Formats: sequence, C-alpha cells, structure tokens
Amino acid sequence: MKVALIGATGFVGSAILNELTQRGHQVTALVRNPEAVKQDHHVIAKKVNALHANEVAAAVKGHDVVISAYNAGWTNPNLYNEFLQGSDAIQQGVKNAGVKRLLIIGGAGSLYVADGVQKVDSPGFPEEWKPGALAARDYLNIIKKEQELDWTFLSPAIEMHPGTSGVRKGKYRTGLDNPVYNDQGRSVISVEDVAVAVVDEVEAPKFIRKRFTVAY
Repeated sequence: MKVALIGATGFVGSAILNELTQRGHQVTALVRNPEAVKQDHHVIAKKVNALHANEVAAAVKGHDVVISAYNAGWTNPNLYNEFLQGSDAIQQGVKNAGVKRLLIIGGAGSLYVADGVQKVDSPGFPEEWKPGALAARDYLNIIKKEQELDWTFLSPAIEMHPGTSGVRKGKYRTGLDNPVYNDQGRSVISVEDVAVAVVDEVEAPKFIRKRFTVAY
C-alpha cells in the first residue's frame, strides 16, 4: 500500500515506519526535518508543517491511507492548543486530498478506568502529561463526529514508554474504551507492538469510525 505517515521520526512514528517498511509498504514520511528520516528504498521523506491543511493535502494526495502520529512536542508550552490545531489541519487536509482512510495515534488518557472516569481525570495522573492527554481526549471527541472519513483512533496501553521498548512479540489484545489489563493488573505494551497493531489495522481494518486500544 501507499501510506503517508505524519510524525515518522517520533517515538511512536519511527516504530510505525519500521513496521511499514518491514512489510513492504511504500511510505511517504511527512516530518519537520526530512534529514532525520531513516534511509530506506521504501521511504520518501517530505517536509510538511502539520499545522497547515493545504500542506498536508498536497503531501498526502494519492495515498491509500494516512497515519497520524503527530505530536506537538511534550515540552511545548502550547502543546494543548497546537495538538488540536495540528490534528484539525491533518483531518481537513486528508479530506481535501480525497483520501478516505485516516488512522490516528492518540493516548491512553481518554480510556475509562472506572465508571465515567477517564485515566487523565484519575488521582495521581502525572501533571506533565496532562496537556497532551487532555488534547488527545478532546480531539477524540471531535473526530467521533467526522462522517466523511473512515477514521480510526488508537489508544495504546497505559504503560507504553521507552522502558517497554525493544520487544516485538507480534501479538496483542484489543479493547475499545477501557484498558486491557494483564494478569498482574497492568495495561502494558511495547511501542514495537503498538506499531504492529497500527499496520494490522491498515492492512485489515476492524475499527472503522471507532477508537480501540491494545495491550498484552
């Protein structure tokens, strides 16, 4: 398939890029710094400002699917607003380009950990993660109203960080709005297996116009 990947040099985006190329997909990596994209004959790197819908539309036109691993930057003081601005520009750009399929990588903060309580609103949620988690939660509510695109929103497990990296089991369990827990009561997955789940959904969609989550 011909895949446009936004944010291909980020923590999650780079794992998705590796998985896509290993499976032989042709990837256009849309990034701030094309020189940072790994060299591969399956990959074309393009510089795109995700805050501008017209740039997104021009770059994704003609692709089968767009994957957004867009992140406005965890240390960005305007993270909340820029994430929503960029996500909206990506959504509009994909529509304007005539691409039907959009797969968005969100966060675990919007998963329900108790009746009516989302993880981001639970006691002890790290303050430094809140702007990004709240932005992803609010964007999920926005994309749920999208009627033209065949969108999918993926919330990884609660524990998906560098400490879980380096493991590709090639298997995972799925859920919808609640975390998937293991026998120890943990919701955990490696970024490599998040990438497996993303590319599986690209190749064989099961969650059109739905949010889903993955964990071991």
